[in-house]
Amino acid sequence: MRSRISIVAILICCSLFAAASGARAEESAAQRDQRLEWWREAKFGMFIHWGVYAVPAGTYEGKQIGGIGEWIQHQARIPVATYKDYAHQFNPVKFDPQAWAELAKDAGMRYMVITSKHHDGFALYDSAATDWDVVDATPYGKGLLAPLAAAARDAGLKFGLYYSQAQDWNHPGGAKAGLNEGDGWDPQHKGSFDDYLAEIAVPQTKEILEQFHPDVLWWDTPVWMTRERAQPLHELLALQPQIITNNRLGGGFAGDTETPEQHIPATGFGDRDWETCMTLNDTWGYKSYDHNWKSTKTIITNLVDIVSKGGNYLLNVGPTAEGEIPQESIDRLHEVGAWMAVNGDAIYGTTASPCRKPAWGRLTRKGDRVFLHVFDWPQDGRLTLPLRVETSGCRLLADPDREFAVTQTEEGLEIGVTGDAVDPICTVIEMNIASEPQEVFQYVEPDAAGELTLAAADAALTGGVQLESIGGQNNLGYWTDRGDSVVWRGVVTRGGAYDVIATTGSFAPATLRLSVGDAQAELRVAATGGYDRFKEAQAGAIQIEQPGRYEITLQPAGNDWQPINLRSLKLVPTK
Repeated sequence: MRSRISIVAILICCSLFAAASGARAEESAAQRDQRLEWWREAKFGMFIHWGVYAVPAGTYEGKQIGGIGEWIQHQARIPVATYKDYAHQFNPVKFDPQAWAELAKDAGMRYMVITSKHHDGFALYDSAATDWDVVDATPYGKGLLAPLAAAARDAGLKFGLYYSQAQDWNHPGGAKAGLNEGDGWDPQHKGSFDDYLAEIAVPQTKEILEQFHPDVLWWDTPVWMTRERAQPLHELLALQPQIITNNRLGGGFAGDTETPEQHIPATGFGDRDWETCMTLNDTWGYKSYDHNWKSTKTIITNLVDIVSKGGNYLLNVGPTAEGEIPQESIDRLHEVGAWMAVNGDAIYGTTASPCRKPAWGRLTRKGDRVFLHVFDWPQDGRLTLPLRVETSGCRLLADPDREFAVTQTEEGLEIGVTGDAVDPICTVIEMNIASEPQEVFQYVEPDAAGELTLAAADAALTGGVQLESIGGQNNLGYWTDRGDSVVWRGVVTRGGAYDVIATTGSFAPATLRLSVGDAQAELRVAATGGYDRFKEAQAGAIQIEQPGRYEITLQPAGNDWQPINLRSLKLVPTK
């Protein structure tokens, strides 16, 4: 996967490339829906990063090398010849493709994607384009992809391949993140990038498409890729017309899916399909000393959160050089599978939540059913659901005989739950609906001191304003049009003067108008040095005469509007 040293440049490249997709321009919407149907149904897949980097396992010359395991050659600047010697120790005699496929299936996963060639250029199959592969360079002497593809399909799983089309640190001319074209840390890197593409990337892509017929082709890191360079790779997709590809080929080819890595976006991607890929610990490729394993609770809540936003979850395992998946990964996947065996109906084939996330959990939808994924079971027996919809039944998914009453309220629906939660991580309630649900925006309550915090995630948005995440925190971004506004519903518990504190990020100062009922005030926010550089500062003051429930609107004012990112707005009683 990507190194931190190059992530900013690559994200910028991906954004520019995604703007102009030439892929499958002739495909109708119905044909696209048919091609993506199984993937949208699946929701949960296994990623596998495996290669020669599992031999050093994060250590070089007696030192633990920082960063992710499969980047060790790049991070430690290991010479080509030295790195290739590791292949003599890559002997996966314990590789059991049937066991891997059954593990994925038992975890509730519906597809798997394995690295056919990562950035170190090492192929897990017998490639005619090079002898830097598992058959020619290792004592194992056999291909790894064909038996795994067969085992996966025998288990009812779809099978996909990752391929690093640009970065290749062993074949002459291959791209290297953070370095100029033609540069490297070893004289053996010297060569033409275009020759590398023609002699390695294009023929190998043709090989894996023709030999393994993957259902998914997962490109990665479009370093130095242009339209002209990506075009031959894109054209090879015709060999597998039903294949699904991601947005990392480069050259303007957006593919089918967005690929947020190691994080869950604040919202989905509109009409774009998307898939969060994530590690089980801190690395993709095996590192012997990385024991920072995610808990089963984290994995399940991540899965639910992603699916509630309309995405898929691609969760990684990194096998050892002997071909074993770490026991810590196996244990957690079995535990996730036990939860999925009971609650999978609330995951597979669902669509995004019909409302923003409630404090107690998440929602998914499947036709005339809405699933309530309850992380925090209410002690008072009441769940408030911010929806206005007719219902025709509500019950525990794990025990359909345990039914719950539903009451229509001003806040939406109130579910009267009885008894205890049946799962310590996430208990699922199934609710039948008889009309199209409409979201009811909730009123934000102040704290005991009367301070009202209006967070980005609680706002209703107009125009192009979007909820996004920067640095792991939500903010409102893409606020470029002075006609757009954001609205909260909030409770004011006392009349009087309030200081208005804004947390914003921007390159230029901006003026906004705040309305709380009939009360209005002009706010001024200063430049912070960047959209990702958030600062909290007083932006103005407002006089609110009476306590009560209010619609609170924030919109650009004047002719000097400049785009801002807004993390939160606070109304603080003036002392």
